[in-house]
Amino acid sequence: MNVQSFLHAAIIAGTPLLLATLGEILCEKVGNLNLGVEGMMLLGAISGFLIGYKTGNPIFALFAAAGAGALGGLIYAVLTVSFRTNQVVTGLTLTIFGTGVSSLLGQKAVGQVVPDSVKSFFAETKIPVLGDIPFLGNILFNHDTFIYISYVLTIMVGIYLYKTRVGLNLRAVGENPGAADAVSINVSLYKYVNILLGGALAGLGGAYLSLVYVPVWADNITAGRGWIAVALVIFAAWNPYKALLGAYLFGGLDIVGFRIANPIVSSYILSMLPYVVTIVVLVIISSKKSKKNSPPKSLSLPYFREER
Repeated sequence: MNVQSFLHAAIIAGTPLLLATLGEILCEKVGNLNLGVEGMMLLGAISGFLIGYKTGNPIFALFAAAGAGALGGLIYAVLTVSFRTNQVVTGLTLTIFGTGVSSLLGQKAVGQVVPDSVKSFFAETKIPVLGDIPFLGNILFNHDTFIYISYVLTIMVGIYLYKTRVGLNLRAVGENPGAADAVSINVSLYKYVNILLGGALAGLGGAYLSLVYVPVWADNITAGRGWIAVALVIFAAWNPYKALLGAYLFGGLDIVGFRIANPIVSSYILSMLPYVVTIVVLVIISSKKSKKNSPPKSLSLPYFREER
């Protein structure tokens, strides 16, 4: 197995996980645990595919995917922020909703392929100079446009969280919404904005699957990646830069069955690796509690300002 080609493929397989994980980080940083990532990814996947298939315009497809994911986030935000419903139950319901809607809208599109105009827009393009760096150049800088966008989004989310005043306020809302409210930070506004941004990123993660990774519509195309993204947030300790590495690690695990020809171990067992490792990682992290890896203190707790 060629290591360089394997790492190149791991980045491709890890990109939808990365986008969904970045979205969930934003959501959880403001104190909302959204288990509907899988549903938002499917909403983005079907919306991006249908718009791309019908119009042949990749830009419209991207906006449709982000908008559909954000719409899923809006439904979740209205219920959990405004009506203070149970976040876990609401997230699970959103996943069921997204799965059902994608199956309904995509039932006549199963097996259809995205147009060549969309494929060509997302074709692999080597970045000049950077793509010529020995070994790393082909791994990191010889990809499709979507992956370069994911690099930029990771950096932007990191700067947003750790280098801006708005990001500081966001983290304050997640840690202690009562204290944030007391210093005139609009808690509900921060929650709404970041939950919607998280939904849009999850939608883009789903669109990557249906437009680039597997440019053919198939029912339940995400295949549980939304759940892995939720676990990756914990694995990355709510840090977007660690999420980048974690997503590519799990992307590598996802494709190892296709890259290793092993007559002894079944390919079905190898395809279970990402999910098995997810469980193992969660168990290990849960057993080693520390302030550095701890979640936002108000995570999954509804906030009602009259009770502060």
